[in-house]
Amino acid sequence: MEPIRVIIQGALGKVGREIVIAVCRDKATQLVGAVDIEAKNISLSLPDGTGDVPLSTDINEILEKCPADVLIDFTVANATMPAARLALKKGVNMVIGTTGLSTDELTELEKLAGDTGAGVVIAPNFALGAVLMMHLARIAAKYMEFAEIIELHHNQKADAPSGTALLTAKGMTEERGKPFPDPYDSDKNFKSRGHVVEGIPIHAVRLPGLMAHQEVLLGTAGQTLSIRHDTINRECYTPGVLYAVKEVVKKKGYTYGLDKLLNL
Repeated sequence: MEPIRVIIQGALGKVGREIVIAVCRDKATQLVGAVDIEAKNISLSLPDGTGDVPLSTDINEILEKCPADVLIDFTVANATMPAARLALKKGVNMVIGTTGLSTDELTELEKLAGDTGAGVVIAPNFALGAVLMMHLARIAAKYMEFAEIIELHHNQKADAPSGTALLTAKGMTEERGKPFPDPYDSDKNFKSRGHVVEGIPIHAVRLPGLMAHQEVLLGTAGQTLSIRHDTINRECYTPGVLYAVKEVVKKKGYTYGLDKLLNL
């Protein structure tokens, strides 16, 4: 079977570089082009030393020059949407890891997928372990009385609590069908107890040396349960991205969340 032809937008970014390596290593995928706003050359050398592929700051140029099956996008929202409009209308499927897309933009992506017949997979987190952690936390939420979340990230992270922590808390509440009970006396001013979401305190740690870590702690009478996920480096996203690339060419339409592809 012919390999899946891939273009990567954001190829020179920290995550993009890891995806370039992963796509080149996998026998089922082939890198055919790259896009990045910081591109200074007209080609990108392949990490395995087998040659190079066209590189440009212009997504339209690469889409015209490099026939592809999938466009992987790890950039920013104002770069994702113009690329999606071009790629999907050309029948190129998309795997999107960009965060910060608005509700209107997500709705537009869903409509574009439906109108063009192409596939779109967008996920707030492509780390398989993080997706499984959130799934397991949802299961446990039905049976444990209280819960707290500790999330730890590098000190350059712009938001707190993290999006993954918020998604975890909301998912746990959805599975329970109701919020967790007030974790402490609401009449008292416990500022150190974390930001409470649906009855779950979320504690955000920001330190240099960390990457992305999260622990969900649950407790009920006489027992506790801990569910923890740690990322060691940005390579953690590549198995999920490659899985999505292989699925999006088979699963047309719009899919939000890696958990949907995993049938969790």
